[in-house]
Amino acid sequence: MDDLLEPRAGATTAPTSQAELVARLGAGLPAEALVTDPDVMVSYAHDMASFCAAGAPAVVVLPRSVEQVRHVMRTATQLRVPVVPQGARTGLSGAANASDGCIVLSLVKMDRILEIDAADRVAVVEPGVVNATLSRAVAERGMYYPPDPSSWETCTIGGNIGTAAGGLCCVKYGVTSEYVLGLDVVLADGRLLSTGRRTAKGVAGYDLTRLLVGSEGSLGIVVKAVLALKPQPPAQLVLAAEFTSASAAGEAVRLIMERGHMPSLMELMDGTTVRAVNTMAHMGLPETTEALLLVAFDTADPAADLAAVGELCTAAGATEVVPADDAAESEMLMQARRLSLPALEAQFGTTMIDDVCVPRSRLSDMFEGVEAIAEKYDTKIGICAHAGDGNTHPIVCFDPQNEDEVRRAEEAFDEIMALGLRLGGTITGEHGVGVLKKDWLARELGPVELELQRQIKRAFDPLGLLNPGKLF
Repeated sequence: MDDLLEPRAGATTAPTSQAELVARLGAGLPAEALVTDPDVMVSYAHDMASFCAAGAPAVVVLPRSVEQVRHVMRTATQLRVPVVPQGARTGLSGAANASDGCIVLSLVKMDRILEIDAADRVAVVEPGVVNATLSRAVAERGMYYPPDPSSWETCTIGGNIGTAAGGLCCVKYGVTSEYVLGLDVVLADGRLLSTGRRTAKGVAGYDLTRLLVGSEGSLGIVVKAVLALKPQPPAQLVLAAEFTSASAAGEAVRLIMERGHMPSLMELMDGTTVRAVNTMAHMGLPETTEALLLVAFDTADPAADLAAVGELCTAAGATEVVPADDAAESEMLMQARRLSLPALEAQFGTTMIDDVCVPRSRLSDMFEGVEAIAEKYDTKIGICAHAGDGNTHPIVCFDPQNEDEVRRAEEAFDEIMALGLRLGGTITGEHGVGVLKKDWLARELGPVELELQRQIKRAFDPLGLLNPGKLF
């Protein structure tokens, strides 16, 4: 692959061949950090999102140090070559998809936990650290890192920061952005920026750390993060409540939050999802339910909290309420929830997963609307949700070989996002915009905010080299 790489806007250099690009990169990188085999590079072309355009990279770079990342960005700026940063590529919006002729910058080899400080309650990590690896390491010190995306066994902290990832425990503990205290970031021209702090408090200047979290690699390359930790809570117990409809389960969520309860987890799977999980993992979940609501507490007396919530579920129409007997059974129920997307994919084939977040008080309206959309387009849609956050994941299932099914799936997907906005929600609660939703981002933001965000992008990346074609 020695095609010419087109220069970016504002370029003053001639088009660069792949051979020259690789040679320039190789001047500051070990040979093992460069991948040029087309058969290998294709595996770095895209994340897990369906129907998101992806190009062919000119080279894949796997740095192991900050200085190596700086060399890559200095080279990219000199040659006007776009750079697409990547973590484990578990994302669901196409934010990590390669563009033609780009440098794919995979941070997975920068995977060291640099420090865990129990007194300051911080961990300092490189971006390639896997979420579950960090969680287990801090647990050994009696600490807790709460953000836990469903892909936590494989997704990286850098990727979590890029999309402001959420997870199952956000209802009580919040999302990634609430745990990032400071960042080291390599800018498009190779300069190293340090933002934030490691102190418990700090309000000096603009909050660039929060700006960078969720920016999907479009403003800079995260090479180190200071993360806040919490003391390890008691083991949680989970309650499972069965409902005859997802909207009834949504009413239970409203009641639980209205009464002031603070569960550590509140997740929903509709009947389609429950049955798919059973088919895949033989977990013995109730096959006849149309919605299964999981509610957990990690308080000193979780049994009492679960009893109170169970009464509210019954009042909202639950047909059965079953508290878990112990932590092992609770973990089994959480694992069932984590399997929702893989189970639907295994049973129904290709999926498009929506990520619409609405006010909790509108959850029932959201679920009813999704059911109507599924009927309108004669399309199978499974629903799972971080119900306590109002963050719904309607999963549109279809046969990619059937053009009519593909068309109906795409129209249903778009109509779900429109529904979320009508209900006062947002097009993405945690997966990000990437390629999949950039047209919808403009609709949600409006022209004034959209232009301000583009100006911010230009301030950080005037040549437009970082993750082009994403977000805007």
